[in-house]
Parts: sequence; C-alpha cells; structure tokens
Amino acid sequence: MERKMRVRDINGHGTHTSSIAAGNSAKGASYFGYASGTANGMAPRAHIAMYKVVWRYGTYTSDVLAAIDQAIQDGVDILSLSLGLSVDNNVLDDDPIAVATFAAMEMGIFIAASAGNDGPLYWSLVNGAPWMLTVAAGSVDREFDGILTLGNGVQITFESLYPGNFSRNQMPLVVMDECASVEELSQVRNNIIICKDHLSISDQVENAESAMVSAAVFISNYSYLSELYTKSSFPAAFIGLDEGQTVIDYIKQNSDPRGRFQFRKTSIGTKAAPKVDAYSSRGPFLSCPNVLKPDILAPGSLVLASWSPVSEVTKVGSHPLFSKFNLLSGTSMAAPHAAGVAALVKRAHPDWSPAAIRSAIMTTANPFDNNLSPIKDVSNYNQPASPLDIGAGHINPIKALDPGLVYDATPQDYMKLLCAMNYTAKKIRMFTKLSHDCMNRSLDLNYPAFIAFFNDDGLSTSADKFEQEFQRTVTNVGKGGMAYTAKVTGMDGIKVMVEPPKLVFKRKYEKQSYKLRLEGPKLFKKDVIFGALSWRDDAGKYMVTSPIMATTITSQ
Repeated sequence: MERKMRVRDINGHGTHTSSIAAGNSAKGASYFGYASGTANGMAPRAHIAMYKVVWRYGTYTSDVLAAIDQAIQDGVDILSLSLGLSVDNNVLDDDPIAVATFAAMEMGIFIAASAGNDGPLYWSLVNGAPWMLTVAAGSVDREFDGILTLGNGVQITFESLYPGNFSRNQMPLVVMDECASVEELSQVRNNIIICKDHLSISDQVENAESAMVSAAVFISNYSYLSELYTKSSFPAAFIGLDEGQTVIDYIKQNSDPRGRFQFRKTSIGTKAAPKVDAYSSRGPFLSCPNVLKPDILAPGSLVLASWSPVSEVTKVGSHPLFSKFNLLSGTSMAAPHAAGVAALVKRAHPDWSPAAIRSAIMTTANPFDNNLSPIKDVSNYNQPASPLDIGAGHINPIKALDPGLVYDATPQDYMKLLCAMNYTAKKIRMFTKLSHDCMNRSLDLNYPAFIAFFNDDGLSTSADKFEQEFQRTVTNVGKGGMAYTAKVTGMDGIKVMVEPPKLVFKRKYEKQSYKLRLEGPKLFKKDVIFGALSWRDDAGKYMVTSPIMATTITSQ
C-alpha cells in the first residue's frame, strides 16, 4: 500500500484510460515527437468520475466492488472497466465484476469492459458477462518507425518508439546469433549487434540491455511481437525473417559491414488497418459460451493519451523519462474508446437501455479494414479474423448514433438465461433482488450475435447432422414506414435460413421478430465457420449486421 491513500493517479493507467474515454482537446500532444498533434477523447464534453481501485502492490476485489457500488450511487451513465479479476470456477456467480455490473445494468448503466490481454488462444477472454460490452483491441492506421540503413544504401523500416538521441553515423554490424551470453555481448557493445531468433525475444532483449549494447537488430519469425518491445531502453530494430536475411546477406558479402539508425518517424494512413492484435483475448467466454464474445473491436494498440506526470513512461539506458502523454497498448485502451462512443449514443438517445446501446454499437460495426478487405488477425499469419477475435467488427461511432434497428434486452431476459444455465434461485439472488421463479428459461438471449457449437450432442438431430434455431426481436428506432430485407454472407458449408426474410415496420419503436436456422454437418474440418446476417432497408440507409459463428472448439 502507498504510505498515504492518495486519490491522485501515481501510476498513469487510470489517467490514460479516462482521457481516452472523455479527455478534453489537448494541442501539442506527443510522445517525445512521435504521434504529434491534437489529442481528443471520444466524448470530450462528458463528465468523468474516477474511482481508484488499483494500488502499487495490487488490485483488491473489495475496492473494485466498492467503486462500482459508489458509481451506481453517484448516478453515472457509463462504466468503463479497464481491468479484470481472476475467477477460479469459470461460473458467473463467482465473478465479482459480473455480479456487480448486473446491479449497474439494472439501474440503466452501460458497461464497457476490456476483453483481456491473454490472446491469441481461444477461451482466454474475461469480462464476458452478457450484460456488458466486451471490447477487443486492434491496431490503427498509424505506425511509429525507425530506419536501418545498411552501408550499401538499402533501407529497412521497423517499428520503434525509441525516444533518445542516437548518432546517425555508421557503426559496424556484428552477428551474435542467439545473443545468449551477456559476457560475449559486452565485448562487442560498441557495435550494432544482430540477434537471430533461436532464443526467446524477451531473453535476447534482456541480455542486450544487461550488456549495455549501443544498438541491436532482432530477427524473428514472430515480428508481430515487436510492439511489445518498441519502448526498449536502447536503440533496437525488430524485423522479420525476410528483412533479416537481407541484413545477413549484406554482412556476409562485405568485409566491413556497417549500418546506421534513424528514429522518430510517424506514418499516417498505413494499410492494412485495423488488425486484431495477438495479445487481445479471444472468445468464447468460459462462464457463458452461448453468447458470442467479444462484442466489438476498438483501437487498443499504441494509443496516445494523457499520463500522470509523476510516473515514468520509459527509460533511455538507466535514465527514467517523464511526459504528460504516453503510448500504450492493451484492451485497457480499447474499452474506453467503446465507453466514449456509448456516452455519445446515450447523449443522443437518453431513454435507450444498455442493451439497445450495445446493439447500436455492434450492428453498425465495420468488419473491413481500410483496404476494404476483411479485418486480419496478425497472430494467424494475417488470415481473416473471426468473430471470436473481433466480435461484430471495428467500432463506428457515427453510424452507432443512428442504427435503424436495435436488439433490446431487459434484466428479466438475463435472468431467463441464468435459469437456462441451471442457476438456482439462491444463486440468481446474488445478481438481483428481483424475484424470479425460472418458469421461463432460455439460452437464446435476444443478442445481436449468434454462436452454435456443432459438437453439442444435445443439439444434433442425427449422428451426422446439426440444426440450431435462434429467435430474435428487433425494434425500429428509425422513422416509420421502413422495410428491411435479410441477407446472409459467409457460412461456407452451413445452410442458413431466415424466416421471415423481410420485416416491415409501420411506425417508430415497433417490434418485429424473426427466426434464424443453421443446418450443417455435425463435424467439419474447420474449427470455426463464420459469416453475418444483415438487415438492409429498402432505401439503402441502414444495414443492421450481426455476426454468425459455428464452431467445434471445446474448452478441454
């Protein structure tokens, strides 16, 4: 514990996430020259209530619950949770955040929570209770680069946030293979050392740092991990195998191979973006797998935001550096982006429920990158990301304000889900004081996403065939006299039927229901098959899209 229970942020994490959600405009923002410009939060005119729950030596469940209780009493509209608590038994009633946020949801409070930073494996997601928006983290169309120029003029660009001053003079290049010996590295510390990826990158970086090398180049098959080390305390380049081979070939062909570094380069409009990052935790959610999670992808990688001036942001050598701004990565940064968007939607539609706001954010998300191709997963060799990685897609603040249709849900609907998950009346009372007899129970929550487990024997109609039916109700929040037509994309090898295929709304706030049916082989070669259902209005103004997922993955 701190000697004094200070409410001020001495770490920086809370300042960073709060300013993402609702920070005021700040001119002259930058990270030592990187990402220079004007910084704005997502909802800069919103009021911020900050509750300190993370201390120097840890996070305590009691503090988190007390903060949520206080936020409810204070009458907040939005809760942004950039944290997660470990749960032993993978059941919702053992998840303190799930229990506490149910009470917040009952009071009309919208909850956005980080999905976790334990990706890219399936089932790694946290904060997946169906009454909250679970936010995954993606990249943005901006890169921070350094340049390695070889003696023959060939230039190699790499990710870097090195803030120090570094000589632009050429230095000798020395290959040290695995960089496994600190003693050997110390003997050549005044060169640019080259490390090959036969040892873990983290060990190589640690060894180079301990040897106090002048500069280093790390060649790795896992170059997407370079983001984790962009803030190295010494000049360093993290490059892939192809670029690495270029460096090695140059060294072999020259008796006096040399190179030089340049830093502080910011590139805007880079492609392809966004991509889902490797660290972002993946669904399904162990405690409630029948609801597809995560819900949405938001910017989470190298986000510039405010920082506590008493907390160091990085080091150059052994010297700490301080700044009013910092660049951080994580789903902690993604969640407040979504929370800020939710605040904007709440401002535009103050009578909407948390479920309606979540629906607006999800059904207007963009599944494509700035190349107009499906969003990619960097941990899977840039293959298209699935809904277990990105949910409905990348958040779109403007479209979320006017979604056309919404999928609404009440506290009673969530209680029906808990009943269907075999929660007893005693356990349900942990979530709510409302009485519920579990006469009506359903795993089919009115959610703007669909997931079916094709290895579930209870849902199979034969030894080799699988069928599952979902029912959904949508509310027209556009004007009256609207007609929507269903269109299904993707779902290779799975038959998808929508009944009725057209929904007609005569007035605003009218509700219409439909059924979606999946049919396919009980077993299929792919772990996941995914697609989407879109409801498009006849005038072409709205396209209300929900991800569909069929999978054979298990938690075993």
